[in-house]
Parts: sequence; C-alpha cells; structure tokens
Amino acid sequence: MADQIPLHPIPRSTQRRAAYYTKASAAQRHNRYPIEDEPSHLDEMPLMMSEEGFENDESDYHTLPRARISQRKRGLEWFICGGWKFLCTSCCDWLINICQRKKELKARTVWLGCPEKCEEKYPRNAIKNQKYNVFTFIPGVLYEQFKFFLNLYFLVVSCSQFVPALKIGYLYTYWAPLGFVLAVTVLREAVDEFRRYQRDKEMNSQLYSKLTVRGKVQVKSSDIQVGDLIIVEKNQRIPSDMVFLRTSEKTGSCFIRTDQLDGETDWKLKVAVSCTQRLPALGDLFSINAYVYAQKPQMDIHSFEGTFTREDSDPTVHESLSIENTLWASTVVASGTVIGVVIYTGKETRNVMNTSNPKNKEQHWSQKYSPAANLMKV
Repeated sequence: MADQIPLHPIPRSTQRRAAYYTKASAAQRHNRYPIEDEPSHLDEMPLMMSEEGFENDESDYHTLPRARISQRKRGLEWFICGGWKFLCTSCCDWLINICQRKKELKARTVWLGCPEKCEEKYPRNAIKNQKYNVFTFIPGVLYEQFKFFLNLYFLVVSCSQFVPALKIGYLYTYWAPLGFVLAVTVLREAVDEFRRYQRDKEMNSQLYSKLTVRGKVQVKSSDIQVGDLIIVEKNQRIPSDMVFLRTSEKTGSCFIRTDQLDGETDWKLKVAVSCTQRLPALGDLFSINAYVYAQKPQMDIHSFEGTFTREDSDPTVHESLSIENTLWASTVVASGTVIGVVIYTGKETRNVMNTSNPKNKEQHWSQKYSPAANLMKV
C-alpha cells in the first residue's frame, strides 16, 4: 500500500520559504521567552518540595472545611438565638418605610389668621396614640406574641401534633394552654387599645376659641389649622405649637406649666411679641399685614428660630423670635389668657416628635419571655 502512494518532490522555492519562516519564528520565540544562561540561578531553584511543605498544605486542606463548618454552625446558632427576630423586624421596618415615606420637613411662612395662604398642606392637629386599627389588630397582636422564641416553639410543637408520626398524647393538651394564653393576651390588648382610643377622642374633642374677622368661634382641637389665631384660657392645655402674640397680663408675659412635656414642675416665663402686644384692641390683629417665618419642625424643645414681620408699617417691622416667644403643645397656661398663631400641628409638634410608640407589656426575664412557658410546664 505504501508503494502505491505517489510521491511528489517539494520545489526549492517552497523549501526556502519554509526555512525562512522557521528561522523567524524561532527567533521570535527566543526574544519573547529569554533563557538565562547563568547556572547560578538554576542552582537556587528548588527541585522538589520538602516534607514540611507537604504537611502545611495537607493541614490547610483539612482546616478550610473545618472553618467553613464552624462558620455555618455560628450562623445557625445566631439565627436560632434571635437572628430570625432581627431579620423579621428589619423586613417589616423596610416595608413600612416603603409604604409610609416620611415627608420632608421644611421651614414655613405663616400669615396671621389666614390658613388659606399656606403654601403646603400640613397634618391634622389630631392626637393618635393607638397602635392598631380594625384590620391590623389581630395580625399585630399575634406577631407581638410569636416574635418570642418560646411562644413560636410551642406553636410549632402544637402544629406538629397534626402529623400522625409526631403525635404524642391528645391535641387539647397542647392547644388548650396556648389558646388560653392567646385569648387572654388579645383581650388585654383590646382593652388597652380601647382606653387609648377614648383618651385620644377626649383630647381631640376639647373646644377652643378661634379668633376670626367675625369674632370668636368654638372649634375642636382636631380642627385647628396652621395660621389660626387661638385663644387659650388659664389652666387650659395648649392644643398645638404656637407663637405667643398677646396676653391679658399688662406685663406682656405669662407663665406656663411644662410638666407634661419635659417633666419639670417649675413654671416657665413666656414673652409675647412686642409688635402685636402693643396693638390697642384684639381685633386689630386682622387689620395688620403680618406673618411669622418659622424654622422646620424639629425635636429640640429648648430652641427655636424665627422672625415676625409686619409689612404694612413704614418702615417694615422685623422682630426676631426665640424660645421665649413660643407655646408648645401639651403645656398648660398658668397665668392670664394668651393668644397665639399656630405654626405646627399634629405629627409636627414638639410633643409628638418626642413621643415614642407605645410598647407591649413585656414580663421579666426570669419568667422565660412569656406566660405560655409556665403553663406548658404544668
């Protein structure tokens, strides 16, 4: 078979081309990967790995899986001991922040007795201390109970009794104590929620005198708006954050009690704006063209920055305002009768911004988080 294959001689030109490209490629490879001719460098190179090197590599090979296993165990322990609660709380907070994006608070210009001139829409002056509504009451109470590990554990154990392979004893021995505890908890939360609702309704229904062009009008506390001129009598609670304009005292100042705001029993001295205090009559507040510039709402109850400006006078009157010219909500007038212009209402008042959300009544640590544990032990 090999003798039958025809052989053709290669032309000389082709041989010369192949020899040329072979030499050129060899030169390029030689230039690209230079070879050191000094034998000293070859002596320094290790020809084989020592036994210690093998041992170190073998120890590292066994150490890495152990470290990963230990990390997994620590992560599992963290999740069981309370990590799941942290993750659930973080997810709930994230969803709440998405659903209820907070409005950016800004400084404002409030015209005296003209709520319709307000540039933005401000929150209602309603007090709401309730934790739940009709739709979130049952889910909220159940979440507050089962966020504790022992309550969740007993719920899982009770549910496992529906599986025939895991059933031990009768179902009522598991579900009766758990149901009793949940019923008592729901009843207690319902009573507390109803009491909070009654207190909020009582506070929001208090009547105040609102000064208008036609005279005095009785309005509810929840209907007060930014820019209203409100008259507060002695021993009456201030319904919203206001700037002190006038008082019945000849000195142009009055005392207020702030124990419901900062816990201090000492009376605080407040000074009315001198420009409005010098007006001859109460109705002259509507005859002037004036406004109050107030800083954006904040939590600090001991500071305030603002200005009072009267434009219809020659020259224009500018009067700086400080904490002495303010009347914060939930304080009580101790002397005289005061008149103020509302600058903050509802959730933007100092009192509400410094109020934390109501919490559940948690029992002592020695009782193992919940009464369900004690009942299950019996």
